Amino acid sequence: MGSEILVKKLPNDIGGETAGTIERVEHELLPWEKRCHALADVLDFHKIINTEEKRRGVEALGSEIIGRLSYYERWIVAFANILYQKGILTPGEVANRVQDVERRWSEASGGGNG
Repeated sequence: MGSEILVKKLPNDIGGETAGTIERVEHELLPWEKRCHALADVLDFHKIINTEEKRRGVEALGSEIIGRLSYYERWIVAFANILYQKGILTPGEVANRVQDVERRWSEASGGGNG
C-alpha cells in the first residue's frame, strides 16, 4: 500500500479490501447496547456530540482498536474521548462511575460484603 493511500483512507474504510465473510445475523440488542444507542440520541439532541463527531471519534481510535472493539464499544470509547476533549468529563469521573457500577453489580449478584 502506497503512503498516498494512508492519507486518503481512514481506519474503518475497508471497502474493496480482501476480508472474510460477513455474518449478517439479526440479534436483539443487549440492554447496555440499547442504553448506548439512547445515550447517542441524547448527546445529539442536546447538541453535545453530533453524528459527525461520533464518526470522527470512532475513526480516531485507529484500526487496531477498532478491530478489537464491538460496534457499541467503539461508540462508548469515542464518546468518552470526545467528552474529555470538550472538558465535560474527566477520566477520574469515569473511573469513579465504573467503580460504582462494579460495586452495584457485585452487591446485586451476592458478592458484596454487606
